Amino acid sequence: MEAISSAFDVAVIGSGIAGLAAALTVAEGGAKAIIFEKQRSLGGTSNFFEGTFAVESSMQRAKYITYSRDEAFKYIMGYSHWKVNPRLVRTIINESAVTISWLQKQGVEFSDVTINMPDSPQTYHVVKGKGETAVKILVSRARNLGVEIRSATPVTRILRTGEAITGIIVDENGEERRIQARAVIIASGGYLNNKEWIKKYAGFDLGINLFPVGNVGKNGDGIRMAWEVGAAEEGIGCLELYRVGPLGDEFAMGCQIEFAATQPDLWINSRGERFCDESIAFYDSEVGNANARYKEGYTFSIFDDSIIQRMLEKGVDKNVGIANPPGSKPVALEQEMKAALARNSSEVFEADSVEELARKIGVDPAVLKATVDEYNYFCAKGHDDLFAKDSRYLWALKGPKYYAVRARTVCLGTMGGIKINEKAEVIDKKGNPVPGLYAAGFDAGGMFADSYPIKGASGLASAFALNSGRIAGKNALKYLGK
Repeated sequence: MEAISSAFDVAVIGSGIAGLAAALTVAEGGAKAIIFEKQRSLGGTSNFFEGTFAVESSMQRAKYITYSRDEAFKYIMGYSHWKVNPRLVRTIINESAVTISWLQKQGVEFSDVTINMPDSPQTYHVVKGKGETAVKILVSRARNLGVEIRSATPVTRILRTGEAITGIIVDENGEERRIQARAVIIASGGYLNNKEWIKKYAGFDLGINLFPVGNVGKNGDGIRMAWEVGAAEEGIGCLELYRVGPLGDEFAMGCQIEFAATQPDLWINSRGERFCDESIAFYDSEVGNANARYKEGYTFSIFDDSIIQRMLEKGVDKNVGIANPPGSKPVALEQEMKAALARNSSEVFEADSVEELARKIGVDPAVLKATVDEYNYFCAKGHDDLFAKDSRYLWALKGPKYYAVRARTVCLGTMGGIKINEKAEVIDKKGNPVPGLYAAGFDAGGMFADSYPIKGASGLASAFALNSGRIAGKNALKYLGK
């Protein structure tokens, strides 16, 4: 491999869409940039996103979507109880439509602007080819503009002399190497794989009651290095939570058993009791938060033959990804269920009675029987007296076979750590910017309070990464005098 040059205008830590957007913006402004990625492959979790948030984009105008920047701002701030940085939130929102146009100019294509939940504004700009395609396009574009990209080269330290950032230390094939840089942009993707930090800051035991999805090697390197040079902390305990079942190496991501477990039918906790209005299934954050209350890390989705038949005939009510909208029919569900039961899966269960099902999943049979009886009464009555679930989703369980799928609390990413301002400048403990230091994406705090505000801002996580990356790049150029 060719040796790394020793001096750059800007060094970017991380090759996800936040880092790529930052480096590409720097290169467009005529500055010399380099990206360091500690994994051998580029893009990280950005390879998996399906769409991104924006308001007042040209795509929305073409579809007469009138949801405005003001409405989005009020929603996000209200959802977060004003515990987030309002200037940062407003800047991200204001930049969002411009970023869609910027992505299109780079060659990223969008198939639609839509929403993946009911009664919500259409903010979700669907990427053709998903995140993996967008990453490849941005990587290619960055290289064409002279951005140097180094994979399998972790950054270990940020250098600060006096007030100013002067560079970084990288691990190049096991040897430390100093890279001079007048500005550094941190976009390493959070700390979801760091067991100690997850326990300390979020109160979960990773791999026991919280399971990371799509994240590898996210140990908080960028956050740690920022703190070491004086950065203040913000948003360190915020997680993007969800509920997924079944989970494990024996099940492919997006398997059709997951279709059944995701539907708003009957959900119970480990005591055999209902714990929510199951129609929150349509709103990822609410689902994740409700499941996370149970520190064993799982709940169960309960259904029967009639519910399976309904899905096969009419399709699902809740989509599982953009590729499987409501009405999609899980034609392989029964085959997948039989295979899981044949191998005695610890995640999927079948029984001839409610009481037998209870014993198989480790629940008091009397409690589960009472739960099902009460739920069936609500279904017959057409009104959920307990949690007021919409009657459209009240479907009685009558057998002859009954099924349970264990649904785990999973996390798609941590959402904070480094305090920044609306310019993506890193802020120190005295409230002042650290000259030449910026942070973007899941390393940066101030955009999210305790949850992801998905209902009125679908796609905001990827949008924050893209927009904060571009904002960091633009302000790094100003710092450099470009």
